[in-house]
Amino acid sequence: MRYVYLTLFLIVVLGVSIFGFRGSLSTRTPLEVFPDMDHQAKYKPQAQSAFFADGRADRPTPAGAVAFGRTTDVADAAFLKADGQLHTGKDDKGAFIGAFPSAITVDAKFMERGQDRYTIYCAPCHGAIGDGNGITKQYGMGATPTYHDERLRKLAEGEIFNVITHGKGNMLSYADKLSAEDRWAVVAYVRALQRAAHATIADVPPGNKSELGIK
Repeated sequence: MRYVYLTLFLIVVLGVSIFGFRGSLSTRTPLEVFPDMDHQAKYKPQAQSAFFADGRADRPTPAGAVAFGRTTDVADAAFLKADGQLHTGKDDKGAFIGAFPSAITVDAKFMERGQDRYTIYCAPCHGAIGDGNGITKQYGMGATPTYHDERLRKLAEGEIFNVITHGKGNMLSYADKLSAEDRWAVVAYVRALQRAAHATIADVPPGNKSELGIK
């Protein structure tokens, strides 16, 4: 029994030494068992920075940054109405458009941009050729669909744009990472991947058929 009292006494002493008496004040730094990143190095708004040449912690908006969120005032409503297809992928009746908006010119430079954005944001899950065999599949994500499925090949361009904008299933929205023009560029590149996977000799331009030994 004596050892029980001794053990209890030691526990009380240890507790008081760590936590102190209830209601007492201490000037020492509190003991943090789980700091939860409370003391991480960071800049505060409008603070100084010795890292940047201009001495400011606040940085200018990078070129090409995509604004997140829009208000619902009259100016924004007029903006969307003026070029709704470009920003929504839908026509005036709310149906997905089956082509690219008139403001978009699909050329070699546009396709290169689509390939670049696709490689960065889409290929990790959907794979380099759009077959759903991206690097994430090796880590347990096995539900990524292939773009070459007949159902996805029949989707309207506007619907593909809508999925990139708002996300679907496990896929989150990419509107905060890709501008509207870049989303359309990705759509164009996805269409190129789909066509390449189902190409026939008839798709080869006459001037290039000789390269394949075709007369």
